[in-house]
Amino acid sequence: MLVNFDTLPETARIWIYQCNRSFSDLELEQLSAKLTAFLENWTAHGADLNAGFEIKYKRFIVIALDQQMNAATGCSIDTSVKFIQELEATYKVDLMDKMNVSYKQGEYVAYKTLIDFKKMAKDKAVSKNTIVFNNLVNTKAEYLEFWEVPASESWHSRFV
Repeated sequence: MLVNFDTLPETARIWIYQCNRSFSDLELEQLSAKLTAFLENWTAHGADLNAGFEIKYKRFIVIALDQQMNAATGCSIDTSVKFIQELEATYKVDLMDKMNVSYKQGEYVAYKTLIDFKKMAKDKAVSKNTIVFNNLVNTKAEYLEFWEVPASESWHSRFV
């Protein structure tokens, strides 16, 4: 069952999918409609899942699930992964590769492979103060507090 992302509790489980490029305005409209339709019908063994989404910076799909009502199961998670893979094919983007890094350059969000990010850190093109996106957060509370942080406060710190 689709619910407003903002109404979900801080304990809600989070999945973040970063795109290798920004979505266009038209794609964002289509994407919102597809996410709405998917989450309205997302279930675990026939039980409704209370879930919401938001799209940040035209490139991050953030799905949150209130597991206090019903928890995700292996089958429901597999269904969500298949849905994300369908989005990848439809829009010809990469959403599943966790070995890439997104970070801020002013108001712009840059996207690099981990190898390129390491090289940039070595060359001092990024620093411990560079704002990175920690897509490994697990809950809405962590997402709100620790998703967009200086590299020194994230797993990225090993490179800067």
